[in-house]
Amino acid sequence: MTIRLSDHFDHKRLLRFTLPSIIMMIFTSIYGVVDGFFVSNFVGKTPFAAVNFIMPFLMILGAVGFMFGTGGSALIAITIGTGDREKADRLFSLFVYVSGALGIVLAAFGILFIRPIAALLGAQGTMLDQCVSYGRVILLALPAYTLQFEFQSFFATAERPQLGLAVTVAAGVTNMVLDALFVAVFRWGLIGAAAATALSQVVGGILPLFYFGRANSSILRLRRTRFDGGALLKACTNGSSELMTNISMSLVSMLYNVQLIRYAGEDGVAAYGVLMYVNLVFLAAFIGYSVGSAPVIGYHFGAADYDELKSLLRKSLTIIGVFSVAMLALAELLAQPFSMIFVGYDPSLFDLTRQGFRIFSFSFLFAGLNIFGSSFFTALGNGLVSALISFLRTLVFQVAAVLVFPLFWGINGIWISIVAAESMAAAVTSLFMIGKRARYHY
Repeated sequence: MTIRLSDHFDHKRLLRFTLPSIIMMIFTSIYGVVDGFFVSNFVGKTPFAAVNFIMPFLMILGAVGFMFGTGGSALIAITIGTGDREKADRLFSLFVYVSGALGIVLAAFGILFIRPIAALLGAQGTMLDQCVSYGRVILLALPAYTLQFEFQSFFATAERPQLGLAVTVAAGVTNMVLDALFVAVFRWGLIGAAAATALSQVVGGILPLFYFGRANSSILRLRRTRFDGGALLKACTNGSSELMTNISMSLVSMLYNVQLIRYAGEDGVAAYGVLMYVNLVFLAAFIGYSVGSAPVIGYHFGAADYDELKSLLRKSLTIIGVFSVAMLALAELLAQPFSMIFVGYDPSLFDLTRQGFRIFSFSFLFAGLNIFGSSFFTALGNGLVSALISFLRTLVFQVAAVLVFPLFWGINGIWISIVAAESMAAAVTSLFMIGKRARYHY
C-alpha cells in the first residue's frame, strides 16, 4: 500500500515511509566502504591514504546536489501541500536541469585545479600523484554524482522512496562488482577503483532521468520549465545548511588530515580514513531518516496541519534517540573487527585505528539530533536556522576543538574533538527547537 504525504503517521507508518531512505543512505555509504577496503587491501596503505586525503575536495564539488536535493525537496513538498501540482513539476524540473549544468562546470574546474589544490593541502611525491590520478577519474562523473545525491531526496518527495532505494542498490552493486573486477582481478590499482566508483555514480544519477523524463506513477515528472530566479534562490537558501554541512565537513576533514600528518604521519590519515568510512555508514541512518521525513514535515507545514506536525516531531525525536544509543553500543562492539578488516595487516596502524574508533563513537549520542534538527528547519523553509546549526556543528566547533585538544592530549585529542563538537552542537540545536515552537506551532 502506497503511503501518501497527506497520511496520518504513527511510529510504524513513519518508519515504513523513511526506511527506504535510511537503507538507501546506508547502502550508499557501504559501497564507499567497499571501495576503501579494496584499495587498502589490494593497492596499499599510501594509495588508501591518498583516496581519503583527496576525497574531501571531491565532496565539496558534489555538494551542490545536496543543496538542491534538500532545499528543493522542501520547496516542492510545501508546494504540493498547497495543491499546486503543476508548479511543483516546474520547480522539480528547474532544479534538476540547473544542478546538472553546475555539475559540468564544477567537474571542469576540479580537473584543472586538483593538482595545485592537493599540493597546497600537503600532499607530496607519490601520494600527490595518486590524489590527482584518482580525483580526475572521479571528476569525470561529477555531473551524475550531483544528480545522484539530488534524486535521493526527490524520490521521497515523489512518494517513491522504494524506487530511490532500488536505484541506489543498482549503483552500489555496480561499484562493488567493478571494484572486485578492476582492483582484485584485473589489478588496475587506484585507477580501477576510481573507474568503478565513477561508473556507479553514472548509474545512480542517470537512471532517474529516464524514469522522471516520461509518464510515471509518481507525483513528479520532468517537463519543460522556465527560469525562476526567486525559486532557485529560495532552494539554495533553504538547502544552504546541507551545502554548508558538506563543505564544512570536507574542509574540516582537510584540517584533520593536516593535524594527523603532523601528529602521526600517513598512518594517522589512514586511520582517520577508516573511522570516516564507518562514520558515514552510521550517520547515514540519521541522514536517511531526515531525508525521508522532510517531505512529510514540509507537506503538513504547507497544509497548516499543526497537530500532525507536532506529532511528527515527537515521534521523530523518539526514533532518533533510540538510534543514537543503539549506534554507540554497536560502534563500541565493532571497533576491533572493523579495524582488523581495513588495516589488520599493519599492527601499529591497527592499534591506532581501534583506539580512535572507541573514542569517537561517543559522538553518535549527539549527531542524530543535530542532523535531524538541521533537516527539520530546512523542511519548514527556515534555511537560516538550519544553516546556522550546520555551520556551528561541522565547522566552528570542529575547527576549534581539533586545533586545541591535540595540544593537551596529542593524537587522542583529535578523536575527542569530534565528540566535543557534536555535543556542543546538540545544545545549540535543542535551544533552537525550543525557541521556534511558537512560530511554527509544533
